[in-house]
Amino acid sequence: MKKIFVKTGRPYNIIIGHDILDKAGEYIRPLTKAVRAVIVSDTNVSPIYSERVRNSLEENGFQTSLFVFEAGESSKRLSTIEKMYTRFFENNITRTDIVIALGGGVTGDMAGFASATYLRGIDFVQIPTSLLAQVDSSVGGKTAVDLPTGKNLVGAFWQPILVLIDPETLNTLPEKFFKDGLGEVIKYGCIRSESLFERLEKENARDFIDDIIYECVSIKRDVVENDERDTGERAILNFGHTLGHALEKLNGYSNLTHGEAVSAGSAIITNISENNGLTEKGTAQRLENLLKKYDLPVNSDFSLSEIINATRGDKKSTGNSIKFVFLEKIGKCFVRKIDTANFGEFFGV
Repeated sequence: MKKIFVKTGRPYNIIIGHDILDKAGEYIRPLTKAVRAVIVSDTNVSPIYSERVRNSLEENGFQTSLFVFEAGESSKRLSTIEKMYTRFFENNITRTDIVIALGGGVTGDMAGFASATYLRGIDFVQIPTSLLAQVDSSVGGKTAVDLPTGKNLVGAFWQPILVLIDPETLNTLPEKFFKDGLGEVIKYGCIRSESLFERLEKENARDFIDDIIYECVSIKRDVVENDERDTGERAILNFGHTLGHALEKLNGYSNLTHGEAVSAGSAIITNISENNGLTEKGTAQRLENLLKKYDLPVNSDFSLSEIINATRGDKKSTGNSIKFVFLEKIGKCFVRKIDTANFGEFFGV
């Protein structure tokens, strides 16, 4: 078992260990005086893991209830949050009670947002069961839902009181979603860890998955501690995301997973930045080779002009410009604003 301490406004621990789901209640109970706990999960994860977590919570004195929503990004809507609020009310959830997010990134984002806003804020715990959630979205306190006009446009910063990561849950994760998580893993290698990137090139990711989770979470912890509210350094975590979110939007938030979108977005933006002389020659090809190794996409059926146009309204927009994250080389990145008036020249569209 490994423990990582996150020193944010509300500090918390991230505990990484095998088979800790059955001890969830033991880890949570010392942190809260809650009487009631609502487990939020989806139709894929709940049948596999919710009973184990529920039993552990009840063994440690919690009165539990379960809210299950239809799995998928299409559920990440305010309408689902409203149903969640209703369940909280029906189960007499008070400001001293607790929410447990059991699932992938969509579950964590929605349960976190509902926790941040119900009764102006109640505690929640992240128990991520997908690789993407374990290495990225469960850490850092960003919670949100999508609007028809864009991804994660309504949200709040709300740190969990604990994150419990059990790598064993990846054994039930479909291969498509394991690869989806690798889109975010490769991002961390690109922006901060050439050694991680090189290891992904030389070895099979499944063979050192515990090390991957620990390193990605450690990198994100360091960035979040320096910039909890996303006003500076934290922007580097959006490498591949600006174009990736545009691709998700163009695909109607279906067919293309988040990690796949980030993968394609990172490959496209690195080709563009290399062509503009911002990135070391050969970086784009090296990135493309690694993404292909793990069967991740490196391009899109949509034209570049369609993708660029879909970035308008992105939450990273400021005035008449949008922040993009570029690689100087593998393991080193920087952020630059591109004026929308210069999009045509910069992107060649």
